[in-house]
Amino acid sequence: MDRMFRVLGFWTLAIGLMALAGDLIPMALVFFAQTAVFVLLGYLKLSERTYILLFWGYMILSFTGVTYWSFFKMSI
Repeated sequence: MDRMFRVLGFWTLAIGLMALAGDLIPMALVFFAQTAVFVLLGYLKLSERTYILLFWGYMILSFTGVTYWSFFKMSI
């Protein structure tokens, strides 16, 4: 399970680099921060249950944030 977080770190790094190439600096910084967190978590050797709980917490937080941003902050 710890390899999966390193894979997530790789993909967030790729997305961050593409955002940086497209001059989307705030988005790139968010994805670089996520890369650092995912790679760090990938090397902590936690239990599988802990990794699953962390992943679900991340998914709930990110989906809630995207829903909030798209509903309240984006203009129509």
